[in-house]
Amino acid sequence: MLSENKNSVGAVTPQKARFDAPLALKCGSSFAGYELAYETYGTLNAARSNAVLVCHALNASHHVAGCYADAPDNTGWWDNMIGPGKPLDTNRFFVIGVNNLGGCFGSTGPLSPNPATGKPWGADFPVVTVEDWVNAQALLADQLGIHRFAAVMGGSLGAMQALSWTIQYPERVGHALVIAGAPNLSAQNIAFNEVARQAIITDPDFHGGHYYEHNTKPTRGLRVARMVGHITYLSDDEMASKFGRLLKNGKLNYSFDVEFEIESYLRHQGNKFSDYFDANTYLRITKVLDYFDPAAAYDGNLSLALEPATAAFLVVSFTTDWRFSPERSREIVKALLDNRSAVSYAEIDAPHGHDAFLLDDVRYHRLVAAYFDRIAQELAA
Repeated sequence: MLSENKNSVGAVTPQKARFDAPLALKCGSSFAGYELAYETYGTLNAARSNAVLVCHALNASHHVAGCYADAPDNTGWWDNMIGPGKPLDTNRFFVIGVNNLGGCFGSTGPLSPNPATGKPWGADFPVVTVEDWVNAQALLADQLGIHRFAAVMGGSLGAMQALSWTIQYPERVGHALVIAGAPNLSAQNIAFNEVARQAIITDPDFHGGHYYEHNTKPTRGLRVARMVGHITYLSDDEMASKFGRLLKNGKLNYSFDVEFEIESYLRHQGNKFSDYFDANTYLRITKVLDYFDPAAAYDGNLSLALEPATAAFLVVSFTTDWRFSPERSREIVKALLDNRSAVSYAEIDAPHGHDAFLLDDVRYHRLVAAYFDRIAQELAA
């Protein structure tokens, strides 16, 4: 039975857009004949001025809000943020979610057949970047007849895409909501990603990335990769509050099986993730994170990198997010202020760690709602 929540966008239908012209990639190659899966919510106005692009983070997809008629429990990953009367109100805005190139939820990726061989691309699928994704998203916008977005919004890796939009296509972005983001990854973050990749690559079932041909997948490696990721998404306080040192069976077993509740949680998350996510996609998306660094072309000067941006910005961070800490958001804010860009900044005292951008927090949601109120007023003026 579909949700009766009046604030839900309800049942949604994914769509696909095909692109036959080659897409020039940052790695130096090009990619042609690809598809992007996407979903839309709300109605595009006559002026085509109320479109908002929502960019997804590492393991998410185009399924941002609502549910599917044949899978009512499959709720969009940002459903608490998007819908009628929600902070991003679909009564006022036309919202687009895209599964990026290289994904495993309907867009062309390593699971897709390579036209040259008829087999899945696997390890031969190119390594892509945030900039490549933004270029592909711009082509999708062209197909949909949208020249300029009222806003581009994202959290974590999605925030990097929103930031890149303002540099690559400044004339096509009115506002950018950069939430729990960073201008590049720290060495520690790259290290976590490398541990995750090595867990996958060294799994005996990886087969050099061509595991599809062996009718297997590197499940063990993907489980460990996800467990490592989950540790970084939660704050120490949140882990202590949820799990502490609670024992699953009330006593120590003096074994290497699950004993603590936190172990049970991590194994559950790892098992669940390995059932639905593609390992080759995981490898590529962690590289997308690692490679993003718009200031690199300007000798590390982020202010120069952001000079082309003409959008107004809302930058949001969370106090206990140690993966993309508030200090990293403040780097973005400083660079924007150096350029006299319009920027609002909020640092929200929340206990949840990096995952806070996905969760219900009244202050956070009111802030985003107020910002979209401002955008709606601009469009109505």
